[in-house]
Amino acid sequence: MILKNNLKEVRQKNGLTQEELGNYVGVSRQTIISIERYRYKPTLELAMKIAAKLNTKIEKLFFFE
Repeated sequence: MILKNNLKEVRQKNGLTQEELGNYVGVSRQTIISIERYRYKPTLELAMKIAAKLNTKIEKLFFFE
């Protein structure tokens, strides 16, 4: 199983740049880029912070395929 995400789509719908989201959750813009491109799997804590900022459930943001 591969961990996938809808981060880019949800982030854009919320009108946030990669840098703005990264600043809010305490990571760099490069980390957000890496998550969106499936190169980095976020920790549970980071995934929860991202989901909270984007006002979405973590299960809808990150999923296994």
